[in-house]
Amino acid sequence: MYQIEFYDLENGTSPVQNFLDTLEPKMKAKALRTIDLLEKNGPALRPPYSSPLGNGIFKLRVRQSSDITRVLYFFYFGKKAVLTNGFVKKKQKTPRSEIELAIKYRADYERRFGT
Repeated sequence: MYQIEFYDLENGTSPVQNFLDTLEPKMKAKALRTIDLLEKNGPALRPPYSSPLGNGIFKLRVRQSSDITRVLYFFYFGKKAVLTNGFVKKKQKTPRSEIELAIKYRADYERRFGT
């Protein structure tokens, strides 16, 4: 089992929790089930549930009907996956800005909690 952690900003707010709280109930339930799969499988979780984006950032894929969301995360020492941010997918490719935000959050996490 992998430990799932929601990244928190220094002010205590969690971007990924805030994102999940905005989802419709069915989409949120499906996202939480996919997070459970990550907890059970860690890096062994593969498509269609998870795939790498590069630079140590991964995405969880969640689809409910025609709606698609993504939750970005990275792995950390000690069998830990840290969920950073999420977004509703509207285009074919993951927006570079979302990947850069996840990279920024990972750097902040490592700065605050050690590497």
